Amino acid sequence: MIPGYKKFREWRRQRAASKIDISDAQWQATEYTLPFMDRLNDDERLRLRQLARQFIAEKEWSGARGLELNADQQLSVALQACLPVLNLGLDWYDGWVGVVLYPGDFIIPRKLMDEDGVVHEFDDGVLGEAWEGGPVLISWFDNPAEAGDVNIVIHEFAHKLDMGNGAVDGIPALHENMTRRAWIAAFEPAFLDFRRRIDAGENTAIDPYAAESPAEFFAVVSEVFFEIPDLLLGEYPAVFEQLCNFYRQYPLKCAANRPGET
Repeated sequence: MIPGYKKFREWRRQRAASKIDISDAQWQATEYTLPFMDRLNDDERLRLRQLARQFIAEKEWSGARGLELNADQQLSVALQACLPVLNLGLDWYDGWVGVVLYPGDFIIPRKLMDEDGVVHEFDDGVLGEAWEGGPVLISWFDNPAEAGDVNIVIHEFAHKLDMGNGAVDGIPALHENMTRRAWIAAFEPAFLDFRRRIDAGENTAIDPYAAESPAEFFAVVSEVFFEIPDLLLGEYPAVFEQLCNFYRQYPLKCAANRPGET
């Protein structure tokens, strides 16, 4: 991006965000419901608030099935969505504008062709969906426990980052100091091991949905990275290290405190 245009774009973002009135009480009430906020220091918390405010101003928000959006919902989604790009910047969410909230889970019609060429149509019940070049669809629950032990927002926005390299394959657009070879060397054996464990009927601490595909594995372990980093470090340390390098964050600073290639 041209430096002059980047400065202008940042100024425009800040100007739009400054028009949104959010009180300290609103921030604090929303942050209280998000346990990951306790891992952030004061500077990180302030920068996340700034990013979230810009995110709210930049994206187009809508409610589906009669859901009327309010400021608390927007703040919650924005804080969670911006956590993965806290040290990357909102440019990583370029190319789309829509955020759609549903009251609870929702149905998406699917069409799949099997190996014999037969097309099967079915309704798929989902908690979220990220569309390439399109909106992010999120289920909203007033009681987070209704969603189960998952972070829908981080999951779907990890998919958006995955799409940054043009393919939803569990490999996002990597930084210059990272390599595809090192990423695959960390993720591929971890995914295969996790799928083996699920196939064997093991009751895993990590959501079994991670075994669906490399893309879902990346999205699920991204949730774990931000919410229960010690779990990911203990089970798949090489994956944890690659995510530290990619997100440029170190949720367990005593365990990983350097950027760069592994």
